[in-house]
Amino acid sequence: MTDYITPFTADLIGFAGSFCIVAAYAYSNVVKAMNMVLFNLVNFLGAALLTVSLTVNFNLPTMVLEIVWMGIALFGLGRALLVRRKSAAEVQDTP
Repeated sequence: MTDYITPFTADLIGFAGSFCIVAAYAYSNVVKAMNMVLFNLVNFLGAALLTVSLTVNFNLPTMVLEIVWMGIALFGLGRALLVRRKSAAEVQDTP
């Protein structure tokens, strides 16, 4: 992948990822009722973009952090989707 991405482009991708993570954090602090699917999806996207950036500008501790961040976001996304599905099923079962 590093043959196709210049260091400058990798930095731009990394900045986009950082923006996603900061935006998700800001969102979590300003809304009254948080959409956990959106929150975790944006966090995952941000970590994924930063991981792409790190394939060019490698830093092992940061790469590990982003992989863990993506894992946590995927766990949260799965959990949020299960809760959403369960809530929808309960609404359908209500007469």
